[in-house]
Amino acid sequence: MILTFTANPSLDRTVELPGPLVPGGVHRIGADRTQPGGKGINVALGVHRAGLPVLAVLPAAPTDPLLGLLEVEGLPHRASPVAGRVRTNLTVLSSPGQTTKLNEPGAELSAPEVDGLERLLLESTSPGDSVMLSGSLAPGLPADEYVRLVTALRARGARVGVDTSDAPLAALASALDSAAPDFLKPNAEELGQILGADGAALEAEAAEGRLDGVAAAALDLHRRGVGAVLVTLGGAGGLLATEGAAWYSPSAPVPVVSTVGAGDSATAGYLIARALEEEPPLRLARSLAYGTAAVALPGTTIPRPDQVRIDATRVVRL
Repeated sequence: MILTFTANPSLDRTVELPGPLVPGGVHRIGADRTQPGGKGINVALGVHRAGLPVLAVLPAAPTDPLLGLLEVEGLPHRASPVAGRVRTNLTVLSSPGQTTKLNEPGAELSAPEVDGLERLLLESTSPGDSVMLSGSLAPGLPADEYVRLVTALRARGARVGVDTSDAPLAALASALDSAAPDFLKPNAEELGQILGADGAALEAEAAEGRLDGVAAAALDLHRRGVGAVLVTLGGAGGLLATEGAAWYSPSAPVPVVSTVGAGDSATAGYLIARALEEEPPLRLARSLAYGTAAVALPGTTIPRPDQVRIDATRVVRL
């Protein structure tokens, strides 16, 4: 079973403008859609659409609209009840090819709500499960929440992945000696946060074919105990460090409709490949193919397997 944990889920509203977004201006919306969101939910949707058993764990009130959207999707989920409403994230798509995101922080969780959420995740996890801890932390959760959960989940015999940023990522990076996850999925900016480097520069170097910096950083995290490090590099592709080696895959050219959810789709692709016991090069190929398929879809749309072109993805060992 693959479980995903979304500590700060969202309703993802995407609006499309027929022209540029002008600060201070009045705009008419051309298209509008609301989808279930939050990084863990996005990952779970990708796994679910691939036909693999999955469970999404999240905090939400029993009457929250998000749960209704998950029912429509048919996504297996368990929600720990909270008093606050799920946040709304707004994405504005405007010409020329611009994506503007406005994200709410989310309602603060009380101490009993935090305890209930953690207990639900641990009770839902069995030995041999894969658990993906994804996204930002809701207010009320401590910055080292993922460090604590990695330790607790590993003690239950689960394989644990993490995809986060900022303070939770810094807390995890400082605790790798005792709480190294089995899988870590930073993008270039997040890898820069771990290194104290410029993530945009790392991505630009990769786009120019200079992969030494990204590869060295990923391999260093792997040597420090992280089982596999998947670095997504936007339009420059992605890199996987695992089993003492590194592989790189450039992005296949596709029309970009929306980049929202692309990294989560790549995570889903990796988890699917690992569940299928595929070797590292094919894990990277499937991951990048999922991310590439996602950018060609509107809003926070997670691709189905028939929309994913693994055969168009090239992988090289570094």
